[in-house]
Formats: sequence, structure tokens, C-alpha cells
Amino acid sequence: MFKTVVNLTQQAVISEIENVLDAYPCHPYQKAFAIPDLRQELIAYVLNRIPCVYSVVDNERKAILLNYQLPSAQQQIQLENLIHQGIYAILQEKSDWVNRHLPEATQCSVEPSHWFG
Repeated sequence: MFKTVVNLTQQAVISEIENVLDAYPCHPYQKAFAIPDLRQELIAYVLNRIPCVYSVVDNERKAILLNYQLPSAQQQIQLENLIHQGIYAILQEKSDWVNRHLPEATQCSVEPSHWFG
């Protein structure tokens, strides 16, 4: 039977980052962290500052354990605070780069889709 080591904390962090970013304005926050490198930097920022929980699972139980949630409200608040700190720290550190690479501020909800050509 094949076993896998799963970082349960990483899944919770990624999910919480998405929730926190949803509350931020589209420009520059959501657009900046839609860039994969900046998103990974934010994930690493948070994961480096909290204890991680790992589990060894077999293929049959993997899907169940990936729904891991942080166990307490206090840890949830700490995680949210770390995400906010990370967002501001990364944007401050990379402000010149972000300003050069993000288009001018537009309203996300009324921006035309480029998906359909």
C-alpha cells in the first residue's frame, strides 16, 4: 500500500489566504497575489511562522484528511493576522515591482473578460 506525507497545515493556510484576500480590494491586493510567485511567497511567509501538522496517509484516506481545519478560534485569529502581516510586508517589499507589473487600477467586477477573446 502506497503512503504519502501530507502537510495538513498548508491546505488550511491556502484556503484562509483565499478567504482573507477576498475581503481586500481588487487592485492592488487581489491582482498582486494572483501572481503565482507572490502567492507562493505569501504562503511561505505564513507557513514559516506557524507550526505545521503532517500526517502519513494511504491513498484511500488522503481525501478525508485534506479537509483539515485549524482546531481553535485563537489559532484562526493568529493565522488571519499572519496573513494580513504577510500581505503588507510583501507588498511593501515589492512595491516597485508590483507598480511596474500591474495594470492601472480598474474595478474588477466591471473589467471585460479576456477569456473569450
